[in-house]
Amino acid sequence: MSAQPAAHATHAANAPRVGWIGLGKMGTPMAANLLAAGFALRVYNRSPARAAALLEKGATLAPSVPLLAQECDVVISMVSDDPALQDVALNEGGLFAAAAPGLVFIDMSTVSPALSARVAEAARQRGIDYLRAPVSGSTATAAAGALTILASGPQDAYDRCTPLLQAMGSKLHYLGPAEQARYLKVAINMMVGVTAAMLGEALVLGERGGVDWQQMIEVINSSVVASPLLGYKTAMLATRDFAPMFTAAQMAKDFDLALDAGRNANVPMPLAAVSRQFLGAMIASGRGEMDFFAYVTLLEELAGIGDAGDRA
Repeated sequence: MSAQPAAHATHAANAPRVGWIGLGKMGTPMAANLLAAGFALRVYNRSPARAAALLEKGATLAPSVPLLAQECDVVISMVSDDPALQDVALNEGGLFAAAAPGLVFIDMSTVSPALSARVAEAARQRGIDYLRAPVSGSTATAAAGALTILASGPQDAYDRCTPLLQAMGSKLHYLGPAEQARYLKVAINMMVGVTAAMLGEALVLGERGGVDWQQMIEVINSSVVASPLLGYKTAMLATRDFAPMFTAAQMAKDFDLALDAGRNANVPMPLAAVSRQFLGAMIASGRGEMDFFAYVTLLEELAGIGDAGDRA
């Protein structure tokens, strides 16, 4: 389906009671946008102190996940990985054990299609509507309510929850009734990571050939291979400041999800496999907490090119 525009409006008192789990770098601004759109929000985080900024904006704090399940009509989670989603949804003391039939559970995390399918089956058995709604974007686009949201799951639940999603994203795509959103999310992240690897090799080749660093970036960014991703990373490359927007370790996790999905579906993914090995080398060489576009510095080291900081 085509994308839908964002709609930020104050919602009536009969709007659903919304719960939120996970207040990390992405979850906090996303939850804040729900508050700004007029939704009453009850939040839970393992570290309650992280909820302080949202409490000041009108959210209330839930002491546990089971209480959140009992007090809300819709619960949204934005957590770090498969084990975190398993804990939130399926484990003892999790959401599903306490939820009544009719609850809508929206998970916006980046997790594996395999675990998501297990969550879907558990939700079906308990009469819970489960939407998979991973996002594409950065902390900046999350704060601006301009994320791209990929959704799959029950169509009627998606239709009912569209106003919630529109408060967080400027582009919404409904992809189907099952794990379509999970597959597309890991596929997109895989393409982003492979782009960083390709660009790193190209930049180091240009350096070896004596091309000026700044001019090389400028020309690439205005060439036929220019893209929104390269434009977004241009300032980082030009200044060689690889403070993380998304770390190499996080990208390695997403490649693992993609490769596991490919293996389970018998899809050959040689480019992804090679790129994952170099992400492992980034982590092993102390670059794991740098932005994944710092891949170029690893290739400079392997190519015997010294400290390139003076090229900025």
